Amino acid sequence: MVRIAEVEIGTIADELELRIGTRIVRINGEKVRDGIDLTFLLAESHLELETVDPEGTPTIYEIEREPGEPLGIVPAPDTVRECANECVFCFIDGNPQGVRDTLWIRDDDFRLSFTYGSYVTLTNLGPRGLQRLVDQRLSPLYVSVHTTDPDLRVRLLKNDRAGLIMDQLRFLTENGLEVHTQIVLCPEWNDGPHLDRTLEDLYGLGSGIRTLSVVPVGLTRYNINRPVRPLTGEEAAQAVEQVEAFRLRGLKERGYGWAYSADELFLMAEGRVPDVDYYDDASLLENGVGAVRQFLDHLDEELARGLPDLTGRRIRILTGQSMFPFLQERSTTLAQATGAAVQVTAVENRFYGSSVTVAGLLSGEDLLRAVDTPREGDLILLPAETLNQDDLFIDSLPLDRFEASVSPARVVPAYEIPEALRSL
Repeated sequence: MVRIAEVEIGTIADELELRIGTRIVRINGEKVRDGIDLTFLLAESHLELETVDPEGTPTIYEIEREPGEPLGIVPAPDTVRECANECVFCFIDGNPQGVRDTLWIRDDDFRLSFTYGSYVTLTNLGPRGLQRLVDQRLSPLYVSVHTTDPDLRVRLLKNDRAGLIMDQLRFLTENGLEVHTQIVLCPEWNDGPHLDRTLEDLYGLGSGIRTLSVVPVGLTRYNINRPVRPLTGEEAAQAVEQVEAFRLRGLKERGYGWAYSADELFLMAEGRVPDVDYYDDASLLENGVGAVRQFLDHLDEELARGLPDLTGRRIRILTGQSMFPFLQERSTTLAQATGAAVQVTAVENRFYGSSVTVAGLLSGEDLLRAVDTPREGDLILLPAETLNQDDLFIDSLPLDRFEASVSPARVVPAYEIPEALRSL
């Protein structure tokens, strides 16, 4: 069911006096289940719109419009389809108390996969759900596979339907859909020969499996060794080697790499990330594949171009353990480019534990703890990804409270350091 959240002024919906809160029940006789249905069914120029207003009065509208002319309905967000799995490595089980409310949501929703590129497991989709994906051409999709061994996937996800994954992927790809896949690599579970099998099976499904990303399991002090442990450096290096064999095979046979190790896997294995050519079209940045390389290359290019003169000021860059060596290496160049004193600080993650080293999962309190003796003229650069759209850190600390605590220093949330400095 879809409710109208907003009616755009001057559109057909406005002329029809459709009201906020009205339910869109059917379009051209087809039931409207969610926002995806709404978009799909509104593609027609002739529309028979069945609605029920907030008072419960049903109405049918006959609409003729020019091709592409918007109806002007903004739907309310769909209810998120929640996860039916109990994965042995579930990051939500590693959340501490006090984490932002949204981080407790266990989503496994194909609509978010299609719209935003979030990864789903397909365990909550039966034959009709899969057919809907095909009928509405919801492609590309992003699917967490983890392993193609049916019994092992059932044990990893703790869901009896998990073993159907190869049949599901074969159905989707044979019907023309493209799928990006991922493996969360858990030592002594789905690594070694299991990883080889998964790589071979997914590659064997053909070009419909567009990519495969291999990501090391992320564990916190709340779920480490329960029952999954972190990868060692040697295990990460072995996995990189296994993935590399299929990346080279993809280059030779399909013209692009196909299989990629995530940045974090490279950092664990080798303490570095590959050159930009490794990542092809950089379509997997949100999955941690190529994001570090893109950030570093952009920073180096901007340092070469020059930055604003900030002589006499102090730039304090707060970051996670993973990024610290790269930023520390560039701190002298940054100081020369700006005339400022540059200090890079690797912030210890006490909120989640020392096993979590990425900047985006630093809490406000941990960042605050890393700022000593702030002074007038200081610029404190924070990773912008530590904040949500409401300017809350992951531990629910508001940004304005952080700013008040480090006054008179100026706080600058930054996705890119050069752009942040230029914005001053």
